[in-house]
Amino acid sequence: MKKILLFISIVLIVLAIIQQTPLAGKLHLNKYLPSTQVTSPQNNTKQVVVYEESVITQVVANSLPSVVTVGINKTTSAQDRYEINPFDPFAPFRQVTGTQQKIEQNIGSGFIATKDGLIITNKHVVSDTTATYQILTNDNKKYTVDKIYRDPLNDLAILKISASNLKPLSLGNSSNLQLGQLVIAIGTPLGEFRNTVTHGIVSGLGRGITAGSPYEGYVEKLDNVIQTDAPISPGNSGGPLLNSKGEVIGINTAVAQEGQNIGFAIPANVINDLLTNFEKQGSSFERPYIGVRYKMLDQQTAVMNDLVAGAYVIEVIPNSPAAKVDIQVEDIITEIDGQKIKGGDDQEIAKSIVQKKVGDKITVKVWRNGQTVTKQITLEAAKD
Repeated sequence: MKKILLFISIVLIVLAIIQQTPLAGKLHLNKYLPSTQVTSPQNNTKQVVVYEESVITQVVANSLPSVVTVGINKTTSAQDRYEINPFDPFAPFRQVTGTQQKIEQNIGSGFIATKDGLIITNKHVVSDTTATYQILTNDNKKYTVDKIYRDPLNDLAILKISASNLKPLSLGNSSNLQLGQLVIAIGTPLGEFRNTVTHGIVSGLGRGITAGSPYEGYVEKLDNVIQTDAPISPGNSGGPLLNSKGEVIGINTAVAQEGQNIGFAIPANVINDLLTNFEKQGSSFERPYIGVRYKMLDQQTAVMNDLVAGAYVIEVIPNSPAAKVDIQVEDIITEIDGQKIKGGDDQEIAKSIVQKKVGDKITVKVWRNGQTVTKQITLEAAKD
């Protein structure tokens, strides 16, 4: 019994000594709050931060050189107005022509996808086809956007600038996302506060939303997007949503106006598909098109109206590929290259065309007045 009491006493003394040593304190801290040393991108100073901070600060330090701000340049005219003309009683009002105004404003965000100057952003950020755009990088260099490829399927766009040796961000696999995992958003909220960093978690997956831009008046329905509570604002659109490895797992696209800290991002796998299709098209910024506006008819609607399922043509663009082969209003496109158009998906035709190239020939079957007509269409570049 005395031996047991002696052993316990020795153990207690040893533990007490260990607890009082500086090393013990460090071991205790590192076990529960692991720390690391990081370099500040602003002043090159080093500081020790705890685990969650170290993840965020390291991702930000590595990613900032790859995050860009998108600006718009446009000249607009104010509306004509009428003023009182006191010198002519027979013409008491005179028309004054509106003055021209030049707009130069940061409107969105983006990130570098390739070393040779491909930038990814949202389509709604660059939806104005009459404007020119510029890219402002983290090191305050400005580049004019030379070309724009607007994705016909999603709210995404590829911009091209004349640059080399840029630092691209890596795309992660968005199919492996889990609820609650850490995410980091970087962008230019309100078009003013560059390099704003926020963080949060993945709050939801597979959401369906309607997205738009207060700057451009652009609205689009989006499916299967990522919901996050990382605070984002207008102007964050097009910026990356990053995981703890610094990989892009989404592109910030929209924020819910009805609530706080409810943001949405298009998954990285959709961005990867866009880049893959872009490469298949020979990295051409010319997007192929047919040249029709249509309304989809599903099988049930078609039967009720004594028609067939497909894409009901409501407008044919003059001098378009469709017009050149005499596709007409009220025709119903039922098949493209052997693939039936079932009418259940508004993007069926776009999905059939998106992997084609300008100059490719496609076979289109059209239902007209109870008969099926086959047309050979040569695809041309879309006129945005």
